[in-house]
Amino acid sequence: MAFQLDKKQQVKEILKCGKDPAYFLKNFARISHPMHGLILFNTYDFQDDLLQDFNDYRFNVILKARQLGISTITAGYITWMMLFHRDKAILVMATKFATAGNLVKKVKGIMRNVPDWLSIATINVDNRTSFELSNGSSIKAASTSGDAGRSEALSLLVLDEAAHIEGLEELWTGLYPTLSTGGRCIALSTPNGVGNWFHKTCTDASANANNFNLTTLMWDVHPDRGEGWFKKETKNMSKRQIAQELECNFNTSGETVIDPDCMQWLLSNVKEPKHRTGFDRNFWIWEEYDPSCNYLAVADVSRGDGADYSTLHMIKLETLEIVGEYQGKPTPDMYANFLNQVGREFGNAMLVVENNNIGYTVLDKLVDHQYPNLYYSVKSTHEYIEQHQAEYTNSAIAGFTTSMKTRPLIVAKLEEFIRNKLITVYSSRTINEMKTFIWRNGKPQAMKGYHDDLIMALAIACWVRDTAIQTSSRDLNYQKAFLNSIITTKTSINTQINGQIGYKKDELFDKMKEYEKIYDQYKWIIK
Repeated sequence: MAFQLDKKQQVKEILKCGKDPAYFLKNFARISHPMHGLILFNTYDFQDDLLQDFNDYRFNVILKARQLGISTITAGYITWMMLFHRDKAILVMATKFATAGNLVKKVKGIMRNVPDWLSIATINVDNRTSFELSNGSSIKAASTSGDAGRSEALSLLVLDEAAHIEGLEELWTGLYPTLSTGGRCIALSTPNGVGNWFHKTCTDASANANNFNLTTLMWDVHPDRGEGWFKKETKNMSKRQIAQELECNFNTSGETVIDPDCMQWLLSNVKEPKHRTGFDRNFWIWEEYDPSCNYLAVADVSRGDGADYSTLHMIKLETLEIVGEYQGKPTPDMYANFLNQVGREFGNAMLVVENNNIGYTVLDKLVDHQYPNLYYSVKSTHEYIEQHQAEYTNSAIAGFTTSMKTRPLIVAKLEEFIRNKLITVYSSRTINEMKTFIWRNGKPQAMKGYHDDLIMALAIACWVRDTAIQTSSRDLNYQKAFLNSIITTKTSINTQINGQIGYKKDELFDKMKEYEKIYDQYKWIIK
C-alpha cells in the first residue's frame, strides 16, 4: 500500500491498524533485511496465526525452530501494542542482557520506520535498551540476574529463549503477580532438554494443565524450506544440535550427560514392573530371583533431610539387566532391614552401599545383621577388597565412597555402559532422572530442582561391575592356573614316588579343594 494518503484515508488506516496487528505489519511496518536493507514486513501464514494467538490468549508459549523470524514477529506485535495503546509497560527478559536488548532494538527499529502520519506516539525517552513513548507506553530489557520488573505491574512480559534461563521457576513465581491486572506473557524458545520451566510449561500446555496456549513451529513450517534446505543446513550439525535447533525435540536436546541417540534407545526399553512390593510398595520388580544367576545390589542412601531419596538397583550380572529397583524415603534402620532382606532373597547378592553421611549408619546395621556379602574397599584408594580379607585389613572400609575424585569416574563408566548398550534399564523413574542429568558448570549433576539418586546408584553399579568383579575374575584366573599347577604336581608325586599312592591329603590339597569350590562358584565371570 502506498504511504501517500490524504487525511481522511490516513485516519481510516490508523483505525484499521489499531484493530489488527497483522494489517499494520504487512502494510506499514518495515524491517531491516541483511541482504535487501529496509523492506516491508511480508508476514507468512504461520506468523499471522501467531499474531492472532497473541491477541486471543493472555499467555502464549512458543516452541520453535531457529531462523523462523519469531523474535521479529514478536517485536512487531510489541510495536503495535505500544503505538496503538496507552500506558503499556513491557518487559523483555532473557538470560543475557544483550539478548533481551536485541529484541528491544528490533522494536525501536520498526517504530522509527513507520510513516510519519502513523507515528501517533513518538519516542520521548530513549536509552540503549529501553525507551518510552509520548503516550506513556514503555519497554525495557532485563537479564535474569537483576530484579527488574518484579515490583511493577506489566502489560506484557516476554521471555526470550526461555528454555535457557536458569532458575526460571523461581523467577516466574516472582514475576507472575506483576501480570495479575490483565498482563500478558509470551515465552519463546528452542528446546533445551527436559525438566526446566519451559519444558514443563509446554508439556502442561499440551495437556491443558495450565493457562498457556502452546504453538509448536518446526523448521518445515517455513514455506521456503524443503528437504534440500534441511540437508544443507544440517550437514555440519550434531544430532543434539539438530534436535534443539530445528526439530523441537526436548528429549534429545540440551546438555544432558547421556547422548541423545542413547536416550532414545533407553526409552525403547522402558516397561512397567511385574510387581510393586516392599514395605512402601516402592520396590519395583521386573524379574524374579533366578538361583542359577548372580546378582549385584547397589544402594544410595539419602542424607536424611527428606530432600532426596534412598535408592537401590538389583542387577543380574549375567545379562546386566536391572531386574529390581527401589526409590523411597525410609529411616536408616528400615532401609538397612530392607536391604538385608532383599539382598538375601536374591541369593546373597553382593551389596554395595554408598557410605557417605547416613550410609555409615545403614552399613553398621547391615554388619549387625551379619550380611554375608558386603562390598569393601581400601580407604583412600577405592580399590575393592573381598569381605574375608577386609576383616584383617585396617585400611578396609565397608561400602563405596562417592567423592570429587570418584564421581566423574563412575559417571563416565555409566555413560560408557549406556553408549555401548551393555546395560538394560526398564525403569521410567531412572530414565526420567537421566533426562534431567546435565552438565552444569562442567560437572555432571541433576538439573536444579531434580534428583540423581537413581543415576548415581547405577553409576556405582557400573563401576563395581567393571572394576571389583573383573578384579575378582582376574584373581580367580590366577587361582585356576595355580590349581592346575598343583593338580599336575599331585599326579607326578603319586605316580613317581613309591609310597605316595593313597597318601593323606595335606593342608596344601585342602586349600586346592577350596579353590576348586571358588572356581565353581564364580566360573560365570571367567571367560
